Amino acid sequence: MSRSDPVSALRGYLVNPAERRLRAPWRIGLWILLAGFGAVVLTLLFAVVPAPTGETGVVAALYALAELGWGFLAMGVAGLGFGYLLDRRTLADFGLGLDRQWWRDAGFGLALGLGLPTLVLVAQVAVGWTAVTSVLPATTGGTFGLASTGAVVGLALLVPFFVVQASVEEILVRGYLLTNLAEGAAGAVGRAASTVAATVLTGALFGVLHWTNPSATLLSVTNITLYGFLLGACYVLTGRLGIACGFHVAWNYGLSLWDFPVSGLDTGVALVGTEATGPELVTGGSFGPEGGLIALPLLALGSAALYWWVRREYGRVEILDDIAVPELRIPARDGERGS
Repeated sequence: MSRSDPVSALRGYLVNPAERRLRAPWRIGLWILLAGFGAVVLTLLFAVVPAPTGETGVVAALYALAELGWGFLAMGVAGLGFGYLLDRRTLADFGLGLDRQWWRDAGFGLALGLGLPTLVLVAQVAVGWTAVTSVLPATTGGTFGLASTGAVVGLALLVPFFVVQASVEEILVRGYLLTNLAEGAAGAVGRAASTVAATVLTGALFGVLHWTNPSATLLSVTNITLYGFLLGACYVLTGRLGIACGFHVAWNYGLSLWDFPVSGLDTGVALVGTEATGPELVTGGSFGPEGGLIALPLLALGSAALYWWVRREYGRVEILDDIAVPELRIPARDGERGS
């Protein structure tokens, strides 16, 4: 069949023959359709679990958290599963090479994610913008229905929920989308530029995804977009999702510990009860620190800490443009790689 044959030409636009897989734009589009459908189907499976009737306390809270957590887990399983099949990448190429360094990075991310909300508490109490009102409170207005469990049990139940929720968001937004966007644009603008552009685009998407959260404002979306850039940097400077996952999990949990809203959501339990008394423009008010100007110096501190860690662990701080070069489970045939 001639190279000028229309069918062959169309196939060349759709499929990379050297890699034997769809080119990046078609992979991403098909992934969105398949992963979305798979997530809906898996989420609906939770309906077979009967809701507890007349139950309160731990049983009711477990069901409510499981229902929310199952939705995130369904998105993660469908997204990573279909991505793995369509992309033919190794898991390490999605940032999930769970080696020793990955876990060291995750530990650093956890420490940073807990440390920054704690710094917010200390600073705002010191200047009189936050008042500590109680110890181990459990409020009835919580988003997750944890008030009836008591604070200690409720805080324990939040750990697996935030591990699933935050990790899934990082795997889908950074591990899958950022990686594919970087690879897809590499041929047009170069690997380094495409990696930077993918980091910016997925950071903006991360911010927009929080636009519908309770009490969201233009400032909160802007701040979360900037934090999306930081989470993207955690990935493109290390090639691993360890820091991003650890930071995201611990940030959400740390806000809960000090009774700050988590992106506008009230978990209903805390280690200490607090009340924001300072200007909402600074403290974020009912959205939490992510919705106020306090988020900006924290972002600077987080960026400096990331720079220090990467330089300490990896020797130098540079964008790993190899993220735009796929590591495939099935070796490519002879020929130039690229999407």
